[in-house]
Amino acid sequence: MRIDRHPILTFERGREIEFEFDGRRLRGCEGETIAAALHAAGVRVLRESIRLGRPRGFFCAIGRCSSCLMTVNGVPNVMTCITPLEEGMRVETQRTKGTVPDGGHPGGDAPADADGVPIVAWGEAPGESLGDVPLAVVGGGPAGLSAAIAAGRLGVRSVVIDENQTAGGQLIKQTHMFFGSREHHARVRGVDIGPKLLSELEELPVELMLGTTALGLYNDLTLSLLVEGRHRRLSPETIIVATGASENMLAFENSDLPGVYGAGAVQTLMNVHGVVPGDRVLMVGAGNIGLIVSYQLLQAGVEVAAVIEGMPEVGGYHVHAAKIRRAGVPILTSHTIVRAEGETTVTGAKVVEVDESWRPVDGTERRLDVDTICLAVGLTPNVELAFQAGTREAHVRELGGRVAVHGPDLETSIPGLYIAGDASGIEEASTAMLEGRLAGLAAAKRLGAGDPAKIDALVSEAAAGLAALRAGPFGRQPRYGKERMFALKNREGTDESQA
Repeated sequence: MRIDRHPILTFERGREIEFEFDGRRLRGCEGETIAAALHAAGVRVLRESIRLGRPRGFFCAIGRCSSCLMTVNGVPNVMTCITPLEEGMRVETQRTKGTVPDGGHPGGDAPADADGVPIVAWGEAPGESLGDVPLAVVGGGPAGLSAAIAAGRLGVRSVVIDENQTAGGQLIKQTHMFFGSREHHARVRGVDIGPKLLSELEELPVELMLGTTALGLYNDLTLSLLVEGRHRRLSPETIIVATGASENMLAFENSDLPGVYGAGAVQTLMNVHGVVPGDRVLMVGAGNIGLIVSYQLLQAGVEVAAVIEGMPEVGGYHVHAAKIRRAGVPILTSHTIVRAEGETTVTGAKVVEVDESWRPVDGTERRLDVDTICLAVGLTPNVELAFQAGTREAHVRELGGRVAVHGPDLETSIPGLYIAGDASGIEEASTAMLEGRLAGLAAAKRLGAGDPAKIDALVSEAAAGLAALRAGPFGRQPRYGKERMFALKNREGTDESQA
């Protein structure tokens, strides 16, 4: 299932290594994730659900959904979608909750109870301290890297924390060219923007902490981290949460079958690891992500049976839709999926036309012969860290759901805690980079770095760029969402004075 030829990408795979899966000897490539190596070997069932024993594959590929948990070297609940494959690894299908082996808990030197679980007072972050730093950025995607660059240019020392082994976030899997102006990286592919941002970091006082998970954030801005399997604490003066977004799920019969993927997971398999998700795909969702990933599937040599969209019109850019149609892929608007077929993996899909009230139209149900169902039905901001710290929350539909209340400078209700990119509301990667820049500038100003007048000029420049990106019809929804958000932030002082 590996891609040998691609019109845009070349895959520099690591050396071939051997590992064990349920007693079988398999081969994979050093550096790729365990889940990617298993998919390349044709293994799509990774675990069984605990209560019903139903098969599970992986869905998100970013360590969020827990669908890929497996037992690795005797340790259960390992997120195989982000864990690198190593020579001689023993990987097993997980069928129970699992038991942590002796010495396997990441509590480090903290006092432990009889089961090895660290004993920590309420509100106290466990683990050895990594010291202080002026700025910590959680998330090494377009917003996080841009924030670190903006602050670093003003002399601010920072660390960028990301649980993946490669920084760049969604950029490392985007093969399409960006729109907008030269400043917005117009006509540059996402896979080429990530290295540009990383090369800028090399000259700045920025440390990358890859393979590090931010487990918790306390209201005194202490971060609890999982570093090489051990708890550690970090105490920054300011923090920017740039943790991106998670794929939305869609409720239909058998939606949990292996072979049902989020669109981001399909991009990760294809464009990062060079592994195709299947032979024939049904794409659900005709927004920009659904259309772009459909085209990327075609580039990788995968057949796309159809793109279905519940709305009566295509939601994405028409230029993307036109490319799909020219390739012979039908786009069926006013259609939805009602069932995934198969016993252990997807073998087909039932779709149906819906009326203006989303009720199935009698006599329109039909079966599509596919082995993969790709869901591109929206994203939800990953904002749990900010909520752990106690930021004020609000549900803003236009921004994708619940988000931390923030102002135009991206500062939340907790002084010194900022949020940027998709974590502050779902938009494009171009806007994420500008929001990251704004948050980095705001953090630098709070830290007293640089010339305030120069920072104000840079803020005005970035804000003007954001306004330009949100000016068009596709920017209307986030523009309304941000206006509502900023109004909520402005009311904070009023609400408190009236309390």
